[in-house]
Amino acid sequence: MKSASCILALILMVVASPAQEHPVLTALPNSVYVAADGKFESGPDTAVIQFDISVQEDSSQAAYQHASADAAQVRQVMHANGIEPKAATIGFLSVQPIYDWKNPKRKVVGYRVTTDVKLKLKDFSKIGPITQQLADANVSETQTLNYTLEDMDEAKTKAIEDAYRRARNSAETMARASERTLGELSYASVDTFENQRMPAPRMARAMSSMAAAPAPIEEFTPQTVTVTAHVNALFNLK
Repeated sequence: MKSASCILALILMVVASPAQEHPVLTALPNSVYVAADGKFESGPDTAVIQFDISVQEDSSQAAYQHASADAAQVRQVMHANGIEPKAATIGFLSVQPIYDWKNPKRKVVGYRVTTDVKLKLKDFSKIGPITQQLADANVSETQTLNYTLEDMDEAKTKAIEDAYRRARNSAETMARASERTLGELSYASVDTFENQRMPAPRMARAMSSMAAAPAPIEEFTPQTVTVTAHVNALFNLK
């Protein structure tokens, strides 16, 4: 038999977070404060191919034209694979004089034009053909491939739902243990975090021998993007 004067209250101890400080709550009678972590794992939805266009010629005009021709080849590769050029972002073409440092007068012996290109793909089946065709076009020495999750909102929502479910389960357990009934939610705060960068090794030009090889990740569990959420919740008790 519970005492009529028995009041269950949890005094809140707020721990400062590096990302955000939650408002301090005053401990209330007939309430329970809980905190819980939740997570949601999702496969990446975007592949990001990055590479540089870098050319050197005797004159700045020749170097600029050469770089422009390489950029045109990138567009041709994209068109050949049914990808709109707007799927790629390209930086400004920068021109840098090349000096002969052995010459005391530091004579200019050429010009280098460089820019960086970032291509985003939603269709992962096109990664192999595009990287191979870019390598065959001799556009860049190296390519870097990363996977990421761009549709982060849905993943955060699911992580928050998981954290809230865990928090409510803890609150219901506390209420049952004290022979009380869990009431409505009085306060809640949420923090979300994601760890989504999944780099792949650099790929050089010599990829033709790998074209017919089995996929290296076949039969393995693919890497996923993990989004976590932390929920603080204050419930009333009946």
